Amino acid sequence: MAASAAAAAAAIANAIKASGVLVTVEPEDFTRLLGLAKEPLIVVAEGGLFRSNFQYLMSFKGLAFFTKSATPLTLPEGAELVRASRISIPG
Repeated sequence: MAASAAAAAAAIANAIKASGVLVTVEPEDFTRLLGLAKEPLIVVAEGGLFRSNFQYLMSFKGLAFFTKSATPLTLPEGAELVRASRISIPG
């Protein structure tokens, strides 16, 4: 199961690189999208230079959604998590 989650996370990352499509949303909107997704796969990382932050990436209806939050988000039951050392977002 972990291998398939890692493969799915890699597929999301490759899709972003190939198409450049990434939707950055506020944490509240990301949480709302999580509620709409059935069994979401979420890539989670901690980042920040001067202040730590929590970064989240998920795919929903063919788009990749990203958010950054100062506090951890409450994730839904049944969500599959992939913990990453970092999430690199194209500038």
